[in-house]
Parts: sequence; C-alpha cells; structure tokens
Amino acid sequence: MIQNAESIRFNFDAWARLAQEDPAGFEARRREALEEAVRQAPAGRRHRLRGLQWRIDQVREQAGTPLAACLKISDMMWNTVVGPDGLIDNLRMLSQGRPRESSPEGSGVVVPFRSHSSPAD
Repeated sequence: MIQNAESIRFNFDAWARLAQEDPAGFEARRREALEEAVRQAPAGRRHRLRGLQWRIDQVREQAGTPLAACLKISDMMWNTVVGPDGLIDNLRMLSQGRPRESSPEGSGVVVPFRSHSSPAD
C-alpha cells in the first residue's frame, strides 16, 4: 500500500542520532527505507528508481565528503529540471502543443575506426 505524505513520519533527530552513534546501522536502515519506498512505487517505475538510486550511491561513494556528495546530487536534480531535455524543456514543448521529438531508430552517427596493422601485415 502506498502511503500518503500525511502518514509518513520522519524523525530527523532519531536518524541523526543513529548516524552519529552507529554509522553502519544508519546505512542499513537507510537502505531498508529506500528499498521499501521502491517496493511501494508502481511496478513500472521500480527499475528506473533502482537505477537512479544506484547513480546516487555512486556519487556518494566517489564524492569524498558528505557535503561534496550533497552538492553533486543537487546538481543532478537541478539538471533534470533545467538541463537539456529536462522538466522545463518538456513543459515548454507541451505548452506550445508540440510533441516531444524522438530520434528514429537507426539515426545515430556511425564513427569509423581505423584498423590497426597487425605484425603479420
């Protein structure tokens, strides 16, 4: 059952205390909470949500500090809103009555590679 915003209770102080006192326990609870949120999402969106969470986890792992991770994840979010083919672009196209343009299959550019000569040549 999907919970509405009213029924979700997030105790920031409890989570912050857990993160300070037991970082491994915090991480385990964080992963459980995220997995529960994905399980409650419509089936057709779960794969995409898991992929997004994977990307976020990779940013967190490579960022070096929590603040750096926060800034990079914030940039990711803003890019989906104001970046190319982001929310703003799509809303603008919808408001102008234009369908979203999509590339027909097979319309990619093929880049030829030079063949390397083998020692036998």
